Amino acid sequence: MKTSVCEMLGVDVPILAFTHCRDVVAAVTKAGGFGVLGAAGHTPEQLDIDLQWIRDEVGEKPFGVDIIVPAKYEGSSEGGKSLRELTEMIPQGHKDFVEDMMERYAVPPLPKNDDQEGRGGLPVDSEPPMTYAQAVPLMDVAFSHPIKLIVNALGPPPPDMIERAHAGGVLVGALAGKKSHAVRHVAAGVDIIIAQGHEAGGHTGEIGTMVLVPEIVDAVAPTPVLAAGGIGSGRQVAASLALGAQGVWCGSVWLTTQEAETHPIVKEKFLTATSSDTLRSRSRTGKPARQLRSAWTDEWEGESSPGTLPMPLQPMLIAQASRRVDRAATNPENRGAVELANYFVGQIVGSMNESISATRVVEDMITEYLDVMDRFEQLNT
Repeated sequence: MKTSVCEMLGVDVPILAFTHCRDVVAAVTKAGGFGVLGAAGHTPEQLDIDLQWIRDEVGEKPFGVDIIVPAKYEGSSEGGKSLRELTEMIPQGHKDFVEDMMERYAVPPLPKNDDQEGRGGLPVDSEPPMTYAQAVPLMDVAFSHPIKLIVNALGPPPPDMIERAHAGGVLVGALAGKKSHAVRHVAAGVDIIIAQGHEAGGHTGEIGTMVLVPEIVDAVAPTPVLAAGGIGSGRQVAASLALGAQGVWCGSVWLTTQEAETHPIVKEKFLTATSSDTLRSRSRTGKPARQLRSAWTDEWEGESSPGTLPMPLQPMLIAQASRRVDRAATNPENRGAVELANYFVGQIVGSMNESISATRVVEDMITEYLDVMDRFEQLNT
């Protein structure tokens, strides 16, 4: 399974694991793959702690960081707006809709001593979530550690990210949901393209992986491409390489691993879900992102919904409500919160029906990939 990406990253197998859990990053990296820590929701201080922990766990083995720096969001054309300015742009009707939802589902308020209202627990005086201003301090921390790869998860990486990365010998990756996106990334100086198909969890486009990967491979050659979207087994790794990819980028498959920090109730939902139980919804970030269908997504798609707001207004609007749901759902007796609870996940969730270690996920992928190669060899004899 040695490819050009293995050589570029210094890994045994071209299996890249995107995850918000540092334990998964370390486990996959130590198993011969390449862990990438998703920094969304981290404060710079938290990111520094997690990256240092990963360094201590994996030693000299390489790992990377993924940061969300959207190209377009509310106020981006004006150089960005302050948290206060953006907060004032949120319509009262949307606030009332969210609060009404919390009341109808009997989701209790946060404790009075909990005064953090930002996305992912960020303090109220932080930079707006999912904006360039929030990303810069995270980049500062990431580049202070010996990372091998930095990835922008949403749109073309900003010029300073590429310049700082290359100056420090760090490779740059970017996700693409269309051929035109990939071509633009390469022109900007991106080293590795991640072709993410419609099946993927989180922010994803409308073109299926089977169609998208070879299209992008042909468009950006010789820049290496990673296949993403609906990949969680060795058979899918083999298919990705057959399509011309030099490796795979997997995210959802780690969410039910033993190491994952996925909310316990959400993990249970994932383990029993089918591949038909996800949908692309703007209800969490303001941009289309595949997630598990729940009462939360049903409410935002319902007739009484005021519609979602653009990024970053939507994540700001729902930040406190999301934390209320997550907190309350830890108690199964809070049935309303349990019904609402969900998270980003791809269609591969239908195959995620057993909680195993991240190490075993990697080992199973390799074993199944080798079985596929043996079968192909037999077909040619």
